[in-house]
Amino acid sequence: MKVLLVEDDKTIAAGLEYSLQQEDYRTILCHDTATAKEIIGEQLDEIDLCLFDLSLPDGSGYELCELVKKNGDKPVIFLTAFDDEVNVVMGLDMGADDYITKPFRIRELLSRIKSVMRRYHKQAPQANTYIDIENIRVNTLEGKVYKNGEEVLLTALEYRLLLIFANHVGQVLTRAQLLDRIWDVAGDFVNDNTLTVYIKRLREKLEDQPQSPTIIKTVRGLGYKVGN
Repeated sequence: MKVLLVEDDKTIAAGLEYSLQQEDYRTILCHDTATAKEIIGEQLDEIDLCLFDLSLPDGSGYELCELVKKNGDKPVIFLTAFDDEVNVVMGLDMGADDYITKPFRIRELLSRIKSVMRRYHKQAPQANTYIDIENIRVNTLEGKVYKNGEEVLLTALEYRLLLIFANHVGQVLTRAQLLDRIWDVAGDFVNDNTLTVYIKRLREKLEDQPQSPTIIKTVRGLGYKVGN
């Protein structure tokens, strides 16, 4: 998914861009409205989501939101300072989909992004709703997993871990890469020992023979791989 990020604070922008890319989002970064308007005019069809700071050196996120909504139905989330919050109503009236107040945790922003995108997917379902891995099917729209047609109940972190594997079929993922992408439900990062436990649990729920896994395979000395 491609995200247009417009933020004039370069430190915040760099941190946001890095965090989004770690979650496999592609990003286009701008620091002012002039550049953002050019990109909206030329690349809006390729953009899936817009993150706009409200206060910009040469304009505002309102202008950009209005431009986006006039030229295409793309979701917009405002990034706003606390003092700007009372003005967000105007942006929502323009068609913005959500806002998040600075300072915020990246986990909260990612949750808002996913919530907004789910609403859009419900309005316009996408063809690639399912990911199939052998006898396992992941329904990404409903957040459900099936084995041989029967639903498998996973915890939130188990599902998230499986989704990371499902989105990287055929690729070797190191333990460091997995740890960098997951956290527990309380928002705390998962440690190495806990990751081992969750992979074991996933195998017990998904594999026909967990002791000889064929879905989540260990690549000795490197990490794990799903698929060929």
